[in-house]
Amino acid sequence: MCEDDHGIGRRALIVTGATAALTLGSVTFSPGFDAEAANELETRTVRGTLPTGSPDFVYLPVEVPAGVRELKVAYTYEKPAVPVGTQGNALDIGIFDERGTALGGKGFRGWSGGARTEFFIRADDATPGYLPGPVREGTWHIALGPYTVAPQGLPYEITITLAYGEPSPAVKPTYPPPRAKGRGRAWYRGDCHLHSWYSDGRRTPAEIAALARAAGLDFINTSEHNTHSAHAHWADQAGDDLLIMLGEEVTTRNGHVLALGTDPGTFIDWRYRARDNRFGKYAREIRRSGGLVVPAHPHATCIGCNWKFGFGEADAVEVWNGAYTPDDEVALADWDGMLVASVREGRDWIPAMGNSDAHRDPDPVGRPQTVVLADDLTREAVQEGIRAGRSYVAESQSVSLAFTASGAKGEHAGIGERLKVGKDTPVTVRLEATGAPRCTVRFVTDQGVLFTSDPLPVDGSGTVEWRTTASYAAYVRAELRHEAVLAPLPGALAAFTNPIFLGR
Repeated sequence: MCEDDHGIGRRALIVTGATAALTLGSVTFSPGFDAEAANELETRTVRGTLPTGSPDFVYLPVEVPAGVRELKVAYTYEKPAVPVGTQGNALDIGIFDERGTALGGKGFRGWSGGARTEFFIRADDATPGYLPGPVREGTWHIALGPYTVAPQGLPYEITITLAYGEPSPAVKPTYPPPRAKGRGRAWYRGDCHLHSWYSDGRRTPAEIAALARAAGLDFINTSEHNTHSAHAHWADQAGDDLLIMLGEEVTTRNGHVLALGTDPGTFIDWRYRARDNRFGKYAREIRRSGGLVVPAHPHATCIGCNWKFGFGEADAVEVWNGAYTPDDEVALADWDGMLVASVREGRDWIPAMGNSDAHRDPDPVGRPQTVVLADDLTREAVQEGIRAGRSYVAESQSVSLAFTASGAKGEHAGIGERLKVGKDTPVTVRLEATGAPRCTVRFVTDQGVLFTSDPLPVDGSGTVEWRTTASYAAYVRAELRHEAVLAPLPGALAAFTNPIFLGR
């Protein structure tokens, strides 16, 4: 074993545009090492301290010689006590191969964030979160992400081990099919924000698929943090009854966005902030790869979770994330404000959706779930339903809704559609609900809440009607809320719909 110390004097600050990255001194291996000896190991350990104010990403170059069968990395860092209200140390990790660290991720080989303390890569296998493949000769880069740094600094230790010998045959990835059996044009239930052990979740794909089926879901979308390594591990979980779409939760320092339903093997880079003016490029890359751009939990309170890129590139927005909490209430109100602005400015509106963001037991899969009217159970049809806003969000499979608006001459529109009537034409708004015992129905418009029903019966089924005009309500959407725990606060959501627009 050889040890090295990466002190301040051995650092180089490389600045590209608005993004700064710290590159440390290279780790090299013995030129005379016997690379022909099968299973021979060589190890280097480096230590250093990152100060407060370190860049978002720090790269440690590793000179990998020829003949390496496996690369393994382990790391630790100190977590000293800090004053109340001060953030302690948190250090993420990943790796890029000899193709480099340039934005776009050509050299990307894996990311585990802070979920693991070690990983390996070889031709036939890799730690979850990392991509198997040859360990080729050249300069690799261990990527460190000092998420937060304590006032005392962040002392770290990294150990790199190379195993020499003949590599195993590389594996060929297989992916789930882009369609399931389906029921033709119908309402399909899905959860598009899920984490397995391929990022910071604790469940296997098989466990998630079983829970999805038990939750009555027809489709799911994989969304690991900053890695697409799970894409090749879902094929045997798909079936006629479950469509599995592939994606990524692009986890930046200024918010998270779901790349929903991208082509298999698509990687979307995350190494930028809002001030770098790069998000538009990667949003377009998501769409070029067949995916939707969906900002996730935009008002979440965790560090780096609050969405700061604006919604100009969004195809939809995740308004409800996991158990309904005050930040979801804020997101719902913010989304409603965007609906009002779209009406006022005569521009396209952004549909809402809800997902579980389930990571581990006891996080429930499919609570909430987005129920989408799609022409069939295919990736493209489900995405089109989400993009068009033909959907509602329910807390579970128990809740089903039918929400329509009709005019005096038989005009009819459903969720996400426009009822084309004169501004003073009477309009009847009708909601049919099941599975929502004692819930109150609220009809929300661009003027606010204009109608509130009596609680539904204890069996959870009921029909509520309200009459209005396009001049009085430019759109109408429905909310089903549980009985309020604290008056005058509204109760937690049981379900809500995307709007129906009124008028020509």
